[in-house]
Amino acid sequence: MEIRKVNLEEKLDLFSDYWSPKIVAALNGQQIKLVKCKGDFDMHHHESEDELFYVIDGKLFIELDNETLELNPGELVVIPKGVQHRPFAPEEVHVMLFEPASTLNTGNVNNNLTVSELDQI
Repeated sequence: MEIRKVNLEEKLDLFSDYWSPKIVAALNGQQIKLVKCKGDFDMHHHESEDELFYVIDGKLFIELDNETLELNPGELVVIPKGVQHRPFAPEEVHVMLFEPASTLNTGNVNNNLTVSELDQI
């Protein structure tokens, strides 16, 4: 087994598509993913998985039922399973996700933003 470090900036330079998470590492049934976000996403929830959003660069907003969170670089939030949420970003933002390998990016919604087969970079 090869142990290697991951440079997040180098990995982010490998893709330009929005709302399409890329796997950069895995541990204990969890995946660490990078995603570039810009524009609106759909309101959704994850039935069985919590989801961690960590902002690397830019500003991410997450709309909940009763408030909208603003995440700046170096900030994170955990969205518990079952909680409706809608991420959006007026400008490009780079985000690291930490979630179980079973997590579908659109949760309980299946549409043109759904990415069922993630690339590993």
